Amino acid sequence: MFTGIVTDLGVVRRVVRGEGREARFEIASGYDTSTIAIGASIAHNGVCLTIIEVGPDWHAVEASAETLSKTTLGSWREGSKVNLERALKVGDELGGHIVSGHVDGVAKVVSITPENESKRYVFESPADLACFVAPKGSVALDGVSLTVNEVDGRRFGINVIPHTQAVTTFGTYRPGDEVNMEIDMLARYVARLLQKD
Repeated sequence: MFTGIVTDLGVVRRVVRGEGREARFEIASGYDTSTIAIGASIAHNGVCLTIIEVGPDWHAVEASAETLSKTTLGSWREGSKVNLERALKVGDELGGHIVSGHVDGVAKVVSITPENESKRYVFESPADLACFVAPKGSVALDGVSLTVNEVDGRRFGINVIPHTQAVTTFGTYRPGDEVNMEIDMLARYVARLLQKD
């Protein structure tokens, strides 16, 4: 489990594509890799991936063909920036909201507008996820916990403060870019409870 509070901005240093369309990624980061166990979980742009190898300032993960097809990881190249968050430990501060690291779909950046020091981003969600996005609710985009400001059909707006723009991939986005989207876990279960048999 995660909170959607990014703790490092990593960089893809190596990509190895497999014959079965899976991929291995090596990620350079500021983490102390002596504290990262093989088999540990780290969220990469919101995708929970298992650590398979560590080096002095990098770690390696693998992504299956399914993960590459359902997320933005298939577009990663050497030099791609990656939001990183290590898994929660019991007693850690829950600064964002509960995030599972299981991406529900890919949203698209529609527009970015300056709003004082912040920026207002408008995203378009996949049609099947639009009903899970509510004003003042939470959403995780590329692993970042965010509060929804307004909703208009499939489109929703969020404000991103300068700090978040500086320490996450949000500072690099342009209209048309795609981001991993995980809906709020509470919204998922409420929707399930309301379904009629």
